[in-house]
Amino acid sequence: MKLFRYTHKYDFGHDWCFQVLNVRNWSLFQVSVSWNDYPGWPYIQIKSGTGSTLSILFWAYKFGLDIDILSRTWKWYYEKETDYTELD
Repeated sequence: MKLFRYTHKYDFGHDWCFQVLNVRNWSLFQVSVSWNDYPGWPYIQIKSGTGSTLSILFWAYKFGLDIDILSRTWKWYYEKETDYTELD
């Protein structure tokens, strides 16, 4: 069990991700703040179920905010472990 996890990655923009109280594949609270290189149309998405109790996604111009409450843990390390040349 980890109490707090943080990561930053760059892929067509900056993503800062925070997780609080991780137990196995579940997290009590996750938030991601992003600033992209490319602008987009504003939207908001609110959902519940399929791996999360509550998930809110907000996007406006280049700014993005993603909040998950009691949901499956995001696996940031998956991209680093995957060799995409083998998948082609």
